[in-house]
Amino acid sequence: MSVAAGDGGSRLTTRSAAGRLGSAALVSVSAVPLFGLQERPVGYTVLLAGLALAFAVDRALFRHLLLVAGGLAVISTMSLEADLSDAGMARFTVTLSAAVLLPYAVSRWVYREDVIRFPVGTGNRWSRFEFGYLALVVVGGYLVLPVYFLGSGAYLNWPEVTGANEIARLFVGVNAVGLWDELFFVCTVFALLRRHFPFWQANLLQAVVFVSFLWELGYRGWGPVLTVPFALLQGYIFQRTRSLPYVVTVHLTFDVIIFGILVHAYNPELIDVFVTDPR
Repeated sequence: MSVAAGDGGSRLTTRSAAGRLGSAALVSVSAVPLFGLQERPVGYTVLLAGLALAFAVDRALFRHLLLVAGGLAVISTMSLEADLSDAGMARFTVTLSAAVLLPYAVSRWVYREDVIRFPVGTGNRWSRFEFGYLALVVVGGYLVLPVYFLGSGAYLNWPEVTGANEIARLFVGVNAVGLWDELFFVCTVFALLRRHFPFWQANLLQAVVFVSFLWELGYRGWGPVLTVPFALLQGYIFQRTRSLPYVVTVHLTFDVIIFGILVHAYNPELIDVFVTDPR
């Protein structure tokens, strides 16, 4: 009888673990129809199914998945296509800010916890690994990103920029969204998932959300070949360094290169420094 009871307990534990992971996977995968496919009703259905399953199997996980779901729902209220108009930039600012501030506020002042943090002052100097990785980002981004944006025509997913005002707006927009990416996907989504799952599971789950968002933003075609490893590496780097300034530096380094490519794409005579430009 004791053996049978033990086996039964093991099966229950296995089912519970599967249910917990399944609920988080549903919440994360809901980003694919929400942003990647732009099928909002399907995305909301998957999102609610994930929350319902979490409520049934683990109330603590449900509370945190509810925060992730809230952020995703806020983002889904607008189109993520790049828009450099005054109205477009204001819409991005308000909506994306709310997607970060809402989960943070509920976590901090309703749940009374500090899971969502934005670690700025770590007090540690960058290591050789960190400097080396940043150098690799510069070289890799410089060589690979022009091939993707200019060769695939992905740059056409961003509005044409010609005058100084439009170029300045593009610079602000690209870097502001890059900063927000780390605040939401790494400091919020990854941090909440990491509270309940091993690193590799939490990192894969946040990467699904991250890549789906980037797809609607404009990283289409074979863009996921670049954005999937980038999302996973950002999670790994944050886990290793615990430094928001460092992961933001890495991200904005890529974004500065992307900014240069987009300006060059619409103004070939400007920033003509990309040796791997396939055009």
